[in-house]
Amino acid sequence: MRILVVEDDPAMADLLRRALSREAYAVDVADTGEDGLWAASENAYDAVLLDVMIPPPDGITLVRQLRESGNGVPVLMLSARDEVGDRVAGLKAGADDYLPKPFAIQELFARVRSLTRREAGDPHKRLRAGDLVMDEDRHEVWRGDASIELTPREFELLRALMLHVGEVVGRAQLVQRAWDAAYSDRSNTLDVYIGYLRNKIDRPFDLHTLETVRGSGFRLLAHHG
Repeated sequence: MRILVVEDDPAMADLLRRALSREAYAVDVADTGEDGLWAASENAYDAVLLDVMIPPPDGITLVRQLRESGNGVPVLMLSARDEVGDRVAGLKAGADDYLPKPFAIQELFARVRSLTRREAGDPHKRLRAGDLVMDEDRHEVWRGDASIELTPREFELLRALMLHVGEVVGRAQLVQRAWDAAYSDRSNTLDVYIGYLRNKIDRPFDLHTLETVRGSGFRLLAHHG
């Protein structure tokens, strides 16, 4: 999953980036409201972590502008100001949740998981491609009766493909889902991880459901066992 952090305090931004990366999230960071608005408008994020007191536009204005533009990305507002009025203002502007600083990092993780599950619309949503099944909430994958162990990166790539079964998913879209914007040399790395996926979801079952579409990307086909 990909998360945008909008935070102007370098130390806090770095702490959030490192903590979320350890949980296998791809993390982009913006340090002004202007950059945050651009990033959230141009990229598909699973959640936005947004500090209230950032260079213009401030967090409350930013989330209001996102909602007015029709962007429904889940937003968790962060602020050292724990006044009820500030919390109400953030929620009225369109934020989904509000977490006062300082906070325990485990609570942050719990809030983020709650937001992304809410976005999925089902606390135990399952994706299917024939007999290949993914439980997004539990991070479990199986084909038929066989459980398949995936790394977090492999899981995110497979999730992107399973959201578009039978369709070509572009290389850039797959990279965006599994790596943050600062990551380099992603094209070759993507091919390596696609190979890892094939070794786990196809070859043990003598299948060829994960196709390479030359010049375009990759396509996952449904196989019914």
